[in-house]
Amino acid sequence: MSNQFFSKLSQNYIELLEDDEYYDITIEVGEDPNVKIFRAHMSILCCRSPYLRRTLTSNKKYKDNTLVHIKLPNISPEIFQIILKYIYGGIFPLNGRDDSEIIKVMLAADEFLLQELVDYIQNYLIENKSEWMEQNFELIHRTSFQSDSLLQLQQFCTDFMVKSPEKIFKSFDFTSLPEKSLVQLIKRDDLQMKEIEVWEHVLKWGLAQNPTLLPDPNTWSDDDFKTMANTLQHCLSLIRFFSLSSKEFLQNVRPYKNLLKRKLYETLLNFHLDPDFNSTDNILLPRNPKIDGIIDSKIVNNLDIISTISRSIVDVNSKISHVRKFHLPYNFQLLLRGSRDGFTPEKFHELCDNISHTVTFIKVKGTDEILGGYSPLIWRSSFSGWGRTKDSFIFSFKNNDIKDAIISNIKDTDCAIYYDSNSGPRFGDDIIMHASCGYGTDYNDIRCKKARYEKKIKDTVHNFSIDDYEVFQIVKR
Repeated sequence: MSNQFFSKLSQNYIELLEDDEYYDITIEVGEDPNVKIFRAHMSILCCRSPYLRRTLTSNKKYKDNTLVHIKLPNISPEIFQIILKYIYGGIFPLNGRDDSEIIKVMLAADEFLLQELVDYIQNYLIENKSEWMEQNFELIHRTSFQSDSLLQLQQFCTDFMVKSPEKIFKSFDFTSLPEKSLVQLIKRDDLQMKEIEVWEHVLKWGLAQNPTLLPDPNTWSDDDFKTMANTLQHCLSLIRFFSLSSKEFLQNVRPYKNLLKRKLYETLLNFHLDPDFNSTDNILLPRNPKIDGIIDSKIVNNLDIISTISRSIVDVNSKISHVRKFHLPYNFQLLLRGSRDGFTPEKFHELCDNISHTVTFIKVKGTDEILGGYSPLIWRSSFSGWGRTKDSFIFSFKNNDIKDAIISNIKDTDCAIYYDSNSGPRFGDDIIMHASCGYGTDYNDIRCKKARYEKKIKDTVHNFSIDDYEVFQIVKR
């Protein structure tokens, strides 16, 4: 059995640091007018700091017992005193320290190769000062890439850029990003940016590294394209070109075709021009957006479902949907949630009337079923009657998955939706939510059957209860 008495040991070493008798080295720290002389002990410095060991190797004590004297002009006396106290006592109190001072200590610790202290400060900043670091992101980002030892801060910066790229690109000159940082950012599958924006920012970054190039690629020579391609050599392979629309490809990629390898460009050209194109060679799948940036739902938590509905709304062909796992051109803005706003037709019409392009989700009580429908028409309660459209559809999902999804398009376009003050969202006679006791009472007649739409979306035609329902308006992103 052994005991560890580190507290007393630390105290004794700090007392040794403050002692005026046994030192064998003096260290001149700082630059005029802020210079201070520190007394220390070579053996302790060499054991604790690889950097100081290397520095002192060629400065051993002279034969006449003259003290060794070294200069450290690139660090302030205040920061060096903190580092010296850590070297001797193994302590670094954080109470009362300014955040910017902690950054300076971390950089000094990195210079002295005190990795234990560097890691401790990185963890402290991430766990306790994340909001401050986001507010001072340019400083933190620039600091983190000064050393390969600051990997945790680099990761924090990359994660923040992925999560909130719009804040980054608006808050500081992103063209000053080191190539390593840019590559780390655009290789992430979860980067929350449209791919066309990623491509435009990469081009802007490349131009900033080559200030003699004009922005218009039509003015570039073959040598100019070679120069730009060399600058972007580690970025080009990370762009998800197949996630771009044909219009984006035509307007934003085709002018830069000489930057791309011939085979890749030919494949892209075939992809956008040939409706039967099915090759998946050299195709990077789309990035994975976060659902909380698309929809705030208590019923749906699967982007596959949202993507399936979005593709049905815009009638994306199978070729595009095969390559683009997530086709998400819309945000879903919550209008009504039954568990929050109530389950009455009155509340539905109050919150949803005169609003077009809505999607309704209904969670069937006691099952894993999600039913619903899309209508481009406005809802209204001022009269009873049918709404006509060829673009509405209803749907069914199970287990919050698309494996057994049913999408049923309108067949009888004259009877796509039904307006009634005592009904909520009603799609033909196929999905009915009705309050037979009146406008201000809860729905008591909720049922499905195959009538006006192409497919049957529920096995039974009997009334059923619901856990919740939500209505969203879709808005282009």
